[in-house]
Amino acid sequence: MELSVIDRLTLLNIIPKEGDYTTLKLVRKLREELSFSEEEHKLLNFHQEEGTLFWDEDIKKEVEIGEKATDVIVDAFKKLDKGKQLKMEQMGLYERFVKE
Repeated sequence: MELSVIDRLTLLNIIPKEGDYTTLKLVRKLREELSFSEEEHKLLNFHQEEGTLFWDEDIKKEVEIGEKATDVIVDAFKKLDKGKQLKMEQMGLYERFVKE
């Protein structure tokens, strides 16, 4: 799946930090896939201004997300939705993952 910088940052923020052993193994691999390489950091030039993260270019990366990892993401989005904690900037990704 092709993901932008904001997509990757959003997913890194919503996937669980706690869970059972097998889920955490999936999450660890997913975090590695979504993370930014040294080269990407140099190209993007991440910087913060008044608490907001900015970057210079919007690059896309092809990220392989398996069926079980997709289930973890869908579950995270559904929990946010059920708790009425879904944010407007998450809507596009929500719609890509949660097929109702």
